[in-house]
Amino acid sequence: MQRKVDIVADPLGNKIVLIQDVIFKGKRSLEWADVEAYLKQFVGEVYTVEKTADLVYIGKDLPDEYTHSNYTVILKGANAKAKANAVQGLPEIIEIATHKAHKDNWKEKHSKDAKYGWYKYTSRFALPVYNDHGEVDRYNIFTGRLLIRHASSGKKYLYDVLEIKKETSKSCQE
Repeated sequence: MQRKVDIVADPLGNKIVLIQDVIFKGKRSLEWADVEAYLKQFVGEVYTVEKTADLVYIGKDLPDEYTHSNYTVILKGANAKAKANAVQGLPEIIEIATHKAHKDNWKEKHSKDAKYGWYKYTSRFALPVYNDHGEVDRYNIFTGRLLIRHASSGKKYLYDVLEIKKETSKSCQE
Protein backbone atom coordinates (compact mmCIF):
# COMPACT_ATOMS: atom_id res chain seq x y z
CA MET A 1 0.00 0.00 0.00
CA GLN A 2 1.46 3.33 -1.07
CA ARG A 3 1.64 5.95 1.66
CA LYS A 4 0.28 9.42 0.86
CA VAL A 5 2.15 11.58 3.35
CA ASP A 6 3.80 15.01 3.17
CA ILE A 7 5.52 17.33 5.62
CA VAL A 8 4.10 20.85 5.58
CA ALA A 9 4.53 23.92 7.77
CA ASP A 10 1.91 25.92 9.62
CA PRO A 11 1.92 29.76 9.40
CA LEU A 12 4.45 29.88 12.27
CA GLY A 13 6.83 27.52 10.47
CA ASN A 14 6.14 24.51 12.71
CA LYS A 15 6.12 21.21 10.85
CA ILE A 16 3.06 19.00 10.49
CA VAL A 17 2.85 15.55 8.90
CA LEU A 18 -0.03 15.74 6.43
CA ILE A 19 -1.63 12.32 6.04
CA GLN A 20 -3.75 12.50 2.91
CA ASP A 21 -6.02 9.51 3.38
CA VAL A 22 -7.99 7.87 6.20
CA ILE A 23 -7.45 4.15 5.64
CA PHE A 24 -8.66 2.94 9.04
CA LYS A 25 -12.33 3.79 9.36
CA GLY A 26 -15.13 2.69 11.63
CA LYS A 27 -18.30 4.23 12.95
CA ARG A 28 -18.25 2.29 16.23
CA SER A 29 -14.87 0.60 16.48
CA LEU A 30 -11.66 0.26 14.57
CA GLU A 31 -10.08 -2.96 13.41
CA TRP A 32 -6.90 -2.69 15.48
CA ALA A 33 -5.70 -6.01 14.02
CA ASP A 34 -5.47 -4.25 10.63
CA VAL A 35 -3.49 -1.41 12.21
CA GLU A 36 -1.15 -3.96 13.83
CA ALA A 37 -0.62 -5.71 10.48
CA TYR A 38 0.09 -2.34 8.79
CA LEU A 39 2.68 -1.45 11.45
CA LYS A 40 4.66 -4.63 10.83
CA GLN A 41 6.02 -3.16 7.58
CA PHE A 42 8.10 -0.71 9.64
CA VAL A 43 9.74 -3.30 11.94
CA GLY A 44 13.51 -3.21 11.52
CA GLU A 45 13.55 0.33 10.15
CA VAL A 46 15.41 3.22 11.76
CA TYR A 47 14.51 6.91 11.53
CA THR A 48 16.27 10.10 12.60
CA VAL A 49 14.74 12.85 14.71
CA GLU A 50 15.74 15.93 12.73
CA LYS A 51 16.14 18.32 15.72
CA THR A 52 18.28 16.02 17.90
CA ALA A 53 19.83 13.58 15.38
CA ASP A 54 18.60 10.73 17.62
CA LEU A 55 18.14 7.40 15.87
CA VAL A 56 14.78 5.78 16.60
CA TYR A 57 14.38 2.09 15.82
CA ILE A 58 11.14 0.26 15.14
CA GLY A 59 11.27 -2.99 17.09
CA LYS A 60 9.14 -6.08 16.78
CA ASP A 61 7.25 -5.13 19.96
CA LEU A 62 5.82 -1.90 18.49
CA PRO A 63 2.85 -3.30 16.53
CA ASP A 64 1.46 -5.13 19.58
CA GLU A 65 2.16 -2.35 22.08
CA TYR A 66 0.80 0.39 19.81
CA THR A 67 -2.50 -1.41 19.21
CA HIS A 68 -3.05 -3.06 22.61
CA SER A 69 -1.57 -0.63 25.16
CA ASN A 70 -3.65 0.55 28.11
CA TYR A 71 -3.79 3.95 26.41
CA THR A 72 -5.13 2.53 23.14
CA VAL A 73 -7.79 0.46 24.91
CA ILE A 74 -9.37 3.55 26.48
CA LEU A 75 -9.29 5.68 23.30
CA LYS A 76 -12.62 6.49 21.67
CA GLY A 77 -13.90 8.47 18.71
CA ALA A 78 -11.71 10.90 16.84
CA ASN A 79 -8.61 10.28 18.98
CA ALA A 80 -8.79 6.52 18.36
CA LYS A 81 -9.17 7.11 14.62
CA ALA A 82 -6.28 9.60 14.75
CA LYS A 83 -3.98 7.10 16.48
CA ALA A 84 -4.91 4.36 14.02
CA ASN A 85 -4.31 6.54 10.97
CA ALA A 86 -1.14 8.16 12.34
CA VAL A 87 0.70 4.90 11.58
CA GLN A 88 0.76 5.90 7.91
CA GLY A 89 3.08 8.78 8.75
CA LEU A 90 5.21 7.26 11.51
CA PRO A 91 8.55 7.81 9.73
CA GLU A 92 7.75 11.49 9.22
CA ILE A 93 6.16 11.88 12.67
CA ILE A 94 9.46 10.68 14.16
CA GLU A 95 11.47 12.92 11.84
CA ILE A 96 9.72 16.17 12.85
CA ALA A 97 9.51 15.38 16.59
CA THR A 98 10.42 18.14 19.03
CA HIS A 99 10.51 18.85 22.78
CA LYS A 100 12.60 15.87 23.90
CA ALA A 101 12.19 14.99 27.58
CA HIS A 102 13.78 12.15 29.59
CA LYS A 103 12.30 10.13 32.45
CA ASP A 104 13.97 7.32 34.38
CA ASN A 105 12.46 3.86 34.15
CA TRP A 106 9.71 3.52 36.74
CA LYS A 107 8.54 -0.09 36.32
CA GLU A 108 10.49 -3.22 37.19
CA LYS A 109 9.04 -5.04 34.18
CA HIS A 110 10.95 -2.64 31.90
CA SER A 111 14.30 -2.97 33.71
CA LYS A 112 15.93 -4.48 30.62
CA ASP A 113 13.96 -3.14 27.64
CA ALA A 114 14.08 0.42 29.04
CA LYS A 115 17.21 0.15 31.18
CA TYR A 116 18.24 3.74 30.45
CA GLY A 117 14.76 5.18 30.81
CA TRP A 118 12.23 6.75 28.51
CA TYR A 119 12.09 9.72 26.20
CA LYS A 120 9.03 11.61 25.08
CA TYR A 121 8.90 13.82 22.03
CA THR A 122 6.03 15.92 20.74
CA SER A 123 4.91 15.64 17.14
CA ARG A 124 2.03 16.91 15.02
CA PHE A 125 0.03 15.35 12.23
CA ALA A 126 -3.07 16.23 10.23
CA LEU A 127 -5.86 13.99 8.96
CA PRO A 128 -8.41 14.82 6.26
CA VAL A 129 -12.04 15.64 6.98
CA TYR A 130 -14.30 14.66 4.11
CA ASN A 131 -17.46 16.46 2.95
CA ASP A 132 -20.70 14.75 1.93
CA HIS A 133 -19.31 14.13 -1.57
CA GLY A 134 -16.27 12.22 -0.27
CA GLU A 135 -13.89 15.08 -1.08
CA VAL A 136 -11.36 16.50 1.36
CA ASP A 137 -12.88 19.58 2.99
CA ARG A 138 -10.03 20.38 5.41
CA TYR A 139 -7.48 18.70 7.70
CA ASN A 140 -7.76 18.40 11.49
CA ILE A 141 -4.45 18.81 13.29
CA PHE A 142 -3.46 16.53 16.16
CA THR A 143 -0.56 16.48 18.59
CA GLY A 144 0.84 13.33 20.12
CA ARG A 145 3.68 12.30 22.38
CA LEU A 146 6.09 9.66 21.08
CA LEU A 147 7.17 7.31 23.86
CA ILE A 148 10.69 6.02 23.19
CA ARG A 149 12.33 3.33 25.32
CA HIS A 150 16.10 3.49 25.78
CA ALA A 151 17.15 -0.18 25.80
CA SER A 152 20.09 -1.85 27.48
CA SER A 153 21.68 -2.08 24.01
CA GLY A 154 21.83 1.72 23.95
CA LYS A 155 19.32 1.91 21.10
CA LYS A 156 16.13 3.94 21.30
CA TYR A 157 12.92 2.21 20.20
CA LEU A 158 9.52 3.70 19.48
CA TYR A 159 7.20 2.15 22.06
CA ASP A 160 3.89 3.95 21.60
CA VAL A 161 2.21 7.24 20.69
CA LEU A 162 0.30 8.74 23.62
CA GLU A 163 -1.62 11.84 24.63
CA ILE A 164 -3.17 12.30 21.19
CA LYS A 165 -5.27 15.44 21.12
CA LYS A 166 -6.98 17.40 18.40
CA GLU A 167 -5.77 20.97 18.34
CA THR A 168 -8.89 23.00 19.00
CA SER A 169 -10.12 25.39 16.33
CA LYS A 170 -7.16 24.56 14.14
CA SER A 171 -7.44 23.01 10.77
CA CYS A 172 -5.55 23.50 7.59
CA GLN A 173 -6.63 23.65 4.01
CA GLU A 174 -5.02 21.47 1.41
